[in-house]
Amino acid sequence: MNTTDGHRKHARNERNERDELDDRDELDEQDELDDPEERDEREGKDEEGGRGERDGRGEPGRVSAAEALRGAVEQLTELLGRAPETVSALTPTETGWTARIEFVEVERVPETTSVLASYEVALGHDGHLLGYERGKRYTRAQIDDKDGG
Repeated sequence: MNTTDGHRKHARNERNERDELDDRDELDEQDELDDPEERDEREGKDEEGGRGERDGRGEPGRVSAAEALRGAVEQLTELLGRAPETVSALTPTETGWTARIEFVEVERVPETTSVLASYEVALGHDGHLLGYERGKRYTRAQIDDKDGG
């Protein structure tokens, strides 16, 4: 490649970079002129300014099931000061999500005699903890008797 071709290529690259910067500046200026609510809707932000994901039903502002699950575990772990054993349920509701999370309350030897507790957790559409309640307590060896018999 001769020197003239190199200069032309360099000049073309500089023009392309300037054009890209101009395009970005125009978009930024348009964002400043737009109605904030329209811009948030276009960018997928919810009322609080966060980026609420859509669940399988396409509801804006509702976090995904995976995010709700992570949020429930993280928030309840912080409050109780111990890690969960398992998550046994996650259900969407009109107000957000409910989850059932199992925690070891009393560790014993042998492990089959350890006491676990089931916590019912309520989360808002945004995944924030609304409340929780300890439900049943049981030993690890106990089998769930759903038929009541």
